[in-house]
Amino acid sequence: MMEIVYVYTKIRSEFGRQCNFSDRPAELHVDIVPDPSLAENFIEKNPIDVFVQVSKDMSEHEANTERFKTETRGINHVEGGWPKDINANDLEHTIRYRKKVEKDENYVYTLMQLGSLMEHCIKQNNAINIYEEYFDDKEESVERFIEPSSAKTINVFSDPNEVKRTVSHISWHPDQGRKLAISYCCLEFQRAADNMSYESYIWDLENTNKHDMVIKPVSPLLCLEYNPKDSHILAGGCYNGQMGYWDTRKGSQAVEIPTIEVGHRDPVYKIIWLQSKTGTECFSAASDGQVLWWDIRKLSEPVERLILDVTKKDDPDIAYGAVSLEFESTMPTKFMVGTERGVVILGNRKGKVPAEKIVSTFTGHHGPIYAVQRNPFYPKNFLTVGDWTARIWSEELRDSCIICTKCVMKLYTVCASKTMADCLPVVLTEAQQHFSSIHQVSVLTRKMKKHLQMRCLRGRQNGRRFWKHVNVSYVQKNVLNLNKERRWKAKKSMRRRQLSTKLQRLRKHSLKLLKKKERDLRWRRKKWTNRKREHQRKMMMRRMSTKWRMQFETAASTE
Repeated sequence: MMEIVYVYTKIRSEFGRQCNFSDRPAELHVDIVPDPSLAENFIEKNPIDVFVQVSKDMSEHEANTERFKTETRGINHVEGGWPKDINANDLEHTIRYRKKVEKDENYVYTLMQLGSLMEHCIKQNNAINIYEEYFDDKEESVERFIEPSSAKTINVFSDPNEVKRTVSHISWHPDQGRKLAISYCCLEFQRAADNMSYESYIWDLENTNKHDMVIKPVSPLLCLEYNPKDSHILAGGCYNGQMGYWDTRKGSQAVEIPTIEVGHRDPVYKIIWLQSKTGTECFSAASDGQVLWWDIRKLSEPVERLILDVTKKDDPDIAYGAVSLEFESTMPTKFMVGTERGVVILGNRKGKVPAEKIVSTFTGHHGPIYAVQRNPFYPKNFLTVGDWTARIWSEELRDSCIICTKCVMKLYTVCASKTMADCLPVVLTEAQQHFSSIHQVSVLTRKMKKHLQMRCLRGRQNGRRFWKHVNVSYVQKNVLNLNKERRWKAKKSMRRRQLSTKLQRLRKHSLKLLKKKERDLRWRRKKWTNRKREHQRKMMMRRMSTKWRMQFETAASTE
């Protein structure tokens, strides 16, 4: 291949003067003598501040070392260590070879070396307990940091109508958990606008811009519930006292609605589906003092009717209006109703007469009971919310509640925890609904003594991490209000626990001292025995040496 070369030519004189370098001593070319007259143009500065940095001079060096390559490989470990002529799968060959190795002299020597190492490790494990807690008897002086409860807003669903309405109820989809039905209603009497919509909506969590489906009732819906056995069917209670059911496969209109004459006379506040074989039965409660059982296959009239008359005379004029309703699937015959007068009514569906249907009543609230919830672990215990207080009750104690909180403004609803038996979240309601993914919430628990945070949260039915905010306005703290007798009992039980813990610590300490004394005593006995044996051996050696010397002298004298 031909190499390409470029040659540039230039005259020597165009390069400039040639530089000739040589070694020679220093020469003085210019000497400027100082002029004193120039000093009059300047003013002497006295004193003078001079800043000097006294930090050490540091240097930084970087070196790029040789890169070390690593590689991960898998190893299939099998039995090895056998010579090539020995088949490890042949039992006779391996037994014969083992006997041959055991007869070798080095085999015993190797085992003795390994035995001493194993003995040292075993003694070390017996002497030191790596799991022992040495300072468990002392209280911790450092306060633990408790992370405050927090929630992240994922989606916000707003009423698409011009006139905004209050969210009255929310129901999760029983199967997918991605959809939810929201009912809207204005509960202010005679203050609803003329152009206010009656529609409620089904929303999709992944699409907040537009609703998934419209529910068109004849009157604003106060409650809307999915059927747990058929996710296409929803039951709702209207403001005019009617109830009906919708099928999402058949459109937005109701499939069937009973006539006003056979239904409630006041707004239907709650509808709950029953755990039946057909999955078509439900019951509703309203402020007209009635609880009606329905079968959606035949809505011409209710299957059963109960008048909430605590005198058990079945008089609708003195019946208590129902605001909340509770039903536990593990107790299919029992149900609870929270009334407007602050009374919780425990009912039994198997009763044939009104006296048998109303089992007992629990009186304690001074206003409407907005929520009733049983404890999923201990169904006989339940929680109620009313007159801005939360109360824990037991079916066995009907005279008064077990625990009561102080008055908290806007305390309306409650939900029991399905994972912690002693936790019952109390919620505050009054704002726009949100949906949040939350890992930790502050709840009302019977074990807490400090302030409690209250949030409007309710878990999805399938137990995932989504919660719902039902009209949340603010978070307000609350403390348990125990009377003097209960406080005295609590202090007494606390003292008993403290005494028991102190006794346990003393027992542990005494056991440790006894063990230490036993070890010291054994060590002293062993040491004394060794000294005694050593002394006896020395005395024996002295006697033997004296005897041998005398025999030697006797033999020498005879010779």
